[in-house]
Amino acid sequence: FAKQGVPALDPKGGTRYVGKPDDFGQRKRDEYTQNDYHKVSDQVKPDWDLSGAVEDLCVLFEVGYRVAQGDTYPEWRPGTEFRARREAMLKARKP
Repeated sequence: FAKQGVPALDPKGGTRYVGKPDDFGQRKRDEYTQNDYHKVSDQVKPDWDLSGAVEDLCVLFEVGYRVAQGDTYPEWRPGTEFRARREAMLKARKP
């Protein structure tokens, strides 16, 4: 999308957990990758804490909802590399 000028959001997951040591999330990710990723055991486990993912999804839903309900399109910030492409695309759409 971005290369064609369409403003886009690219969310990334993290490894920080509230109330856990700084390296906890990375250790859990490494453990999962080593022991379960693309193996028969690769499934959701009952001890997984997905509360952070739920928070992320709530924020992403809110962003999408506001964009969908808004009166204006999202815009690139001045100086970003894809802004010119976006402006050309919008200009081509006008009668």
